[in-house]
Amino acid sequence: MSAVSPAQWCELTDSDFPFSEHDFLSALEETDCVGEESGWIPCHLTIWKNDMLQGALYLYEKNNGYGEYIFDWGWAQAYERNGLNYYPKLVSAVPFTPATGRKLLVHPDADAAQVRKKLLEEALDCMRSRNCSSLHFLYITAEELPVFNSMGFLVRHSFQFHWKNNNYQDFDQFLSTLKRKRRKEIIRERKQIKEQMITVSVLEGDDITREHIAQMYKFYISTISRKWGHPYLSLEFFYRIHQTMLKRLVLILAYVDKDCVAGAINFQKGDCLYGRYWGCKGNYRSLHFELCYYQPIEFAIRKGISLFEAGAQGEHKIQRGFLPELTYSAHWVEHKGFRSSISNFLEEEKESIRQGIKEFSPHSPYRDSVSLSAFESRS
Repeated sequence: MSAVSPAQWCELTDSDFPFSEHDFLSALEETDCVGEESGWIPCHLTIWKNDMLQGALYLYEKNNGYGEYIFDWGWAQAYERNGLNYYPKLVSAVPFTPATGRKLLVHPDADAAQVRKKLLEEALDCMRSRNCSSLHFLYITAEELPVFNSMGFLVRHSFQFHWKNNNYQDFDQFLSTLKRKRRKEIIRERKQIKEQMITVSVLEGDDITREHIAQMYKFYISTISRKWGHPYLSLEFFYRIHQTMLKRLVLILAYVDKDCVAGAINFQKGDCLYGRYWGCKGNYRSLHFELCYYQPIEFAIRKGISLFEAGAQGEHKIQRGFLPELTYSAHWVEHKGFRSSISNFLEEEKESIRQGIKEFSPHSPYRDSVSLSAFESRS
């Protein structure tokens, strides 16, 4: 990332997506969160016309399937059973970040169709020159689907649970749109926070100190340890984004007396809010829901933010106002035999996901019929 100036890169990035920013991607590199050890080796592509950066693609060579959230372990095992190497592979995704944003970055004055096509052609050349088995674009936008389809990529569906702001005036108005049972559950859970004498503080910008970040990192590590995960992100990374992305951070902290007992960090840009990491010391009833769902929803309503993505997985989000939303990835598999098999698998998987989302419909937390945009299947 250091080969491109932040100002040049900034002209390409998504207006609502903080994770493709130069500050975020370079922080991962400069604090060694990506590289040989993690198996995310940067090999980004750029397109220039004279001195103007016309397009870019953040890209990584990978020797494992960790930190992606669109799982292809079965594909790798099938390759291995047939005596073939699945790794290395090329992946365009924000490392360790299951959030939807543009991968094919284009300058607003450039020919978007031409630049996107060129980026994909160069990425395929890169895949072949590095002897990679495949090329993967994870959590692409619906806007990008046509170019991937036209180039012959296999499109895969998955889904997450997102909260959307229906121009609510306050949290109470949001609650009023929910079914009685769901509304009472949320009221009960929020009441438990008061009963435990927990106070919550929402911090933005200059109100977030280096000490707050250090505390948040401890919470992040505690969650990773409890889940037997790998701490990809370092304290140096947290300090770096605090230094360079302060205007994007929303930190939510919980206190008992003056003791900070839990925290959640969010990123906000444009019309979107993204929940990322959370942690807690001790066992407090409903505190996870308060810090990771209800407080960010209140923040989004207060700021007029339209979309809140609270991360991957979690069917329990439905009863708290989140609905399933289709997410997309695009894949190029070089081996013709496996390409055919994987294509058939993806079509079956799409139908399974479509049926699964339909089964959520009767369980919608909302009183009135709310359109599940995930029904609008795009191939």
